[in-house]
Amino acid sequence: MKMAALCSEFGDLVQIKKQLISVISLCKERGLLHSTKWASELAFALDPLPKDELPPSPPFTEEDAQDLDALTLAKSYFDLKEYDRAAYFLKGCCSQKAYFLYMYSRYLSGEKKKDDETVDSLGPLEKGQVRNEALRELRVELSKKHSAGELDGFTLYLYGVVLRKLDLLKEAVDVFVEAIHALPLHWGAWLELSNLVTNIEMLKSLSLADCWMKDFFMAHMYTELQMIKEALQKYQNLIEAGFSKSTYIISQIAVAYHNIRDIDQALALFNELREQDPYRIDNMDTFSNLLYVKSMKPELSYLAHNLVEIDKYRVETCCVIGNYYSLRSQHEKAALYFQRALKLNPRCLGAWTLMGHEYMEMKNTSAAIQAYRHAIEVNKRDYRAWYGLGQTYEILKMPFYCLYYYRKAHQLRPNDSRMLVALGESYEKLSQQVEAKKCYWRAYSVGDVEKMALLKLAKLHEQLNESDDAAQCYMLYIQDIFSCGEQLEHAEVSTALRYLGQYYFKNKLYDEASLCAQRCCDYNDAREEGKALLRQISQVRDQIETPSADLFAPLSNNNTPVRRVSPLNLISFTP
Repeated sequence: MKMAALCSEFGDLVQIKKQLISVISLCKERGLLHSTKWASELAFALDPLPKDELPPSPPFTEEDAQDLDALTLAKSYFDLKEYDRAAYFLKGCCSQKAYFLYMYSRYLSGEKKKDDETVDSLGPLEKGQVRNEALRELRVELSKKHSAGELDGFTLYLYGVVLRKLDLLKEAVDVFVEAIHALPLHWGAWLELSNLVTNIEMLKSLSLADCWMKDFFMAHMYTELQMIKEALQKYQNLIEAGFSKSTYIISQIAVAYHNIRDIDQALALFNELREQDPYRIDNMDTFSNLLYVKSMKPELSYLAHNLVEIDKYRVETCCVIGNYYSLRSQHEKAALYFQRALKLNPRCLGAWTLMGHEYMEMKNTSAAIQAYRHAIEVNKRDYRAWYGLGQTYEILKMPFYCLYYYRKAHQLRPNDSRMLVALGESYEKLSQQVEAKKCYWRAYSVGDVEKMALLKLAKLHEQLNESDDAAQCYMLYIQDIFSCGEQLEHAEVSTALRYLGQYYFKNKLYDEASLCAQRCCDYNDAREEGKALLRQISQVRDQIETPSADLFAPLSNNNTPVRRVSPLNLISFTP
């Protein structure tokens, strides 16, 4: 029975469990360790099957019988990473399983030689210059078999990997889609395809196998494309369908919350994950990023020591230690550990990006640019690398370059206020004030993380002598700061109060001006100006007795912020 026929509509968990057990066996025989692990973790999350419900062994052909001894011998060499030796004994075998292992051994032999050569001769920043010499030969041989229609789902997957490594991305996408249709239960093919999908339009255009695995793929893709709301909904559906015990799903939901900076929710899920699977190392680098952002030194230190005890030479462990040293401002040591991570896996996206951040801290902009560029080569969807490049060119005072990279970051994260504020600053430097204003207002509208957009917008209006708009923005800014419960010692509250005091005074709104002046006295940098303004107000009030009914008269015919928004009420707030 073909594997494609096994795929049913999502719902029958017993059938899904049987399919997972079958594909675990198939992947294990072919040395596909990561796909075996993924399917095993998912199968473990489902209830065990009774003995009479277990799936039968796959059919054994005459070709399989002929190749059995050679395949058993070669697999033993393969497991010991003696890839050339495994390929030698498989040459001439006829069965699909033996042919896959023969080609896969040759591919991994080339990868191993490439990595050995890289470690021996070059630093991590030059990784891309060494190539796997076996790729071209493999492509020629697999292409002939592909044209003749002789490749099964696993060998199609390998052909796709070879094409991707040779940067033949369009052909690789087509081959991975074909591999998924031939073998829908092989997670490795779905994962490789996900790395080549660049946007939602491309995702929608793909003709994918209609199988329960597609739900996992779509949830993964939504996370990668920063469509977090849709991703969380997909994962919630999977949990409700019966995968509530899956550590993979819990980790993916935690990563999704990390991506939208819902740090507390993500931390809670990672802590739950650690309780369920205390020796897990996968995704712990993301967990360490969250601890770093929250400046949780003791927790990050404990995590680093714990992972070193489990496996000190895992990529994730090196990234966690790097984050630990970075939090302690030991940036040289941090960069060293990120380099170590890259020696272990040159395609580790997080390590490239984090190393770029460390070089930025060390003011080594050229190395930072190189690291960020490598991160983008690994994954063009990494907004952090695009944003990091924008920051490096900002340091180099090259606003046109900044604009390009910040735009890229914004396209990937359209609702991230940090990208919008950075874009606004770049437009401002290029004297494109209209565009800058749009960016700052949009940043405020989507939820300003750093509470800086309104302030920058107000200052821009102030520079352009648009006093009414500036006052409106300063009002909203102060209300925003008070409402979110931040400390009133916020750096720029006094600036806003100072401006509003002068603005109300000029417009003869003396009660509001007096209130702002009094609040200015609570801040060291604005105290003298506040006192001076209070004296001015006192003098004016002594000279002119203004009827309270006419207080708003000077502005009654103007379309100003004061008319649109009631004067700022700070009485209820005590600094």
